[in-house]
Amino acid sequence: MEGILPLYKPKGLTSHDCVFKLRKILRMKRIGHTGTLDPEVDGVLPICLGRATKVAEYITDAGKTYVGEVMIGFTTTTEDATGETVEENLVKKSISRAEILAVLAELSGEITQTPPMFSAVKVNGKRLYEYARQGLEVERPSRRVTIYSIDLLDEREQFEGELIRFRFQVSCSKGTYIRTLAVMIGEKLGYPAHMSQLTRIRSASFTLDDCLTFSDIEELVETGAIVEALQPIETALYYLPKYQINDKLGEKVKNGAVLPIPEPFLNEKGPIVLEEVDGTALAIYEAHPQKEGLMKPKKVLKI
Repeated sequence: MEGILPLYKPKGLTSHDCVFKLRKILRMKRIGHTGTLDPEVDGVLPICLGRATKVAEYITDAGKTYVGEVMIGFTTTTEDATGETVEENLVKKSISRAEILAVLAELSGEITQTPPMFSAVKVNGKRLYEYARQGLEVERPSRRVTIYSIDLLDEREQFEGELIRFRFQVSCSKGTYIRTLAVMIGEKLGYPAHMSQLTRIRSASFTLDDCLTFSDIEELVETGAIVEALQPIETALYYLPKYQINDKLGEKVKNGAVLPIPEPFLNEKGPIVLEEVDGTALAIYEAHPQKEGLMKPKKVLKI
């Protein structure tokens, strides 16, 4: 059994918990997820089965879309609703829609983020949340991420109250911390803030409409229809350039041959998918680091 299983991850489970549970339901070991979702975040979590684990990174690298909620008035240790309050400054004035829209516009495009202490980023071989649980704070490396779009999902013209919350939708690059984005929104409005709720509604080409719950999956396993529910490996590679090859060259590709870069792809910086006439992905190639004009396999998908 191989392919991609778009899972609806419920709140309360880690991504690893989901993989562990699916191993028991599907009775197979070769399963991997495509990017960590915090336990309190629900939504789209594509799961790779069998040979599809080879393309997990390409789903992780593709864009994500979230619907989140910002709470203005206090921030927390975790930057979300699960943490302890760090700073409180209740809102004493009305915040206009125009002010919020201006802040969201300012946070569009390339921005710099510092990962929160309660995150899986490694510093000196240790994950940040391990330091945080010991009460330690360490210097964290900042990273550049891209906010492709960010929209306010609230029709109010004025936002009032000691605690103000509003929902937003954001499409972003991998490595973006939505918790940190919520804190940044608050800072630009002049108040401490945190992310009070978050759902991932898209990961790569997979959306909530594609997702199956654990109950759905158990039922499909019982009826023997689970294989039909899997998405092919090629769906993970939808955004990469494709080069169609014949059967003779295909045999060389399966054996990991180094090949000339096809002329249409000479200026291509990223990976290229080599596929058969029927669209089956054979391998993912990249420019050879030592041999100019040649490319070598990064992943051979079909043997």
